[in-house]
Amino acid sequence: MSQPSSATLPHYELLYHPGNPGRGEFIRLALEAAQVPYTDVSNSSKEGYALVQQTCMSPQNLSSSDGNPPVFAPPALRIPGGGGQSEGGGRALVIAQTPNILWYLGEKLEVLAPGGGEAGRYHVQQVVLTALDLNNEVHDTHHPVAVGKYYEEQREEALKKAQDVRETRIPKYLSYFDRVRQHNERDGGGKGTYLVGSKLSTADTTVWQVLDGLMFAFPKEMEARKKEFPELLGTFYGNVKEEGGLKEYLSSKRRLPYSMGVFRYYKELDRQ
Repeated sequence: MSQPSSATLPHYELLYHPGNPGRGEFIRLALEAAQVPYTDVSNSSKEGYALVQQTCMSPQNLSSSDGNPPVFAPPALRIPGGGGQSEGGGRALVIAQTPNILWYLGEKLEVLAPGGGEAGRYHVQQVVLTALDLNNEVHDTHHPVAVGKYYEEQREEALKKAQDVRETRIPKYLSYFDRVRQHNERDGGGKGTYLVGSKLSTADTTVWQVLDGLMFAFPKEMEARKKEFPELLGTFYGNVKEEGGLKEYLSSKRRLPYSMGVFRYYKELDRQ
């Protein structure tokens, strides 16, 4: 990955579970799109996940690291030197919660910031939060009762939840994202490619990731929805994949395959 225009950016550290995209993928896509250096800690070394667990997952911790408050769960982003000065030099800043991290990166990485000033930034975050709401609803299709129980223990409830998500929730969200796209095409210079403004932002990368996950989890459902939303699921989805750093990343081994994370494929949960 090439260096950004600003040589002052730190080397970011993504703290997340190893082996699947999960919610950490929203952070990876933002960093890859901006083409800035970062370390995916859990997937970079055998010892990496132990560090993530120590920083983000210990119920006894009163702090994460470098004096930062405790983190509830991954993903988290560690920014060396981002926490100000201490006796030992610049300490790290650790921030968690996916939308919080994306807001931070959108502010710091100009390539992910839309035009339109403050209004544009809030609009981006509005779209990001909505996409992450859909992400959570999709997760609940295979774990509608309890996160700590196996899918097989809640299969009957999952069938009902998935039907509602497919028939009601997915089209509602897709309609919203498509209306955002159309509004920006008409009034924001998006040319049908971007959701906010005239260049790539975290709104685009976040919505794209949810669409991509839906295509994995519900291939028949999403194939049918292409007739209703041809521009969103065709032009927009295809164009984002061709963006600078994303094109190279998506074809690399750094892009982890879907497995047992947020997006899972169960044949019985898809359109029959």
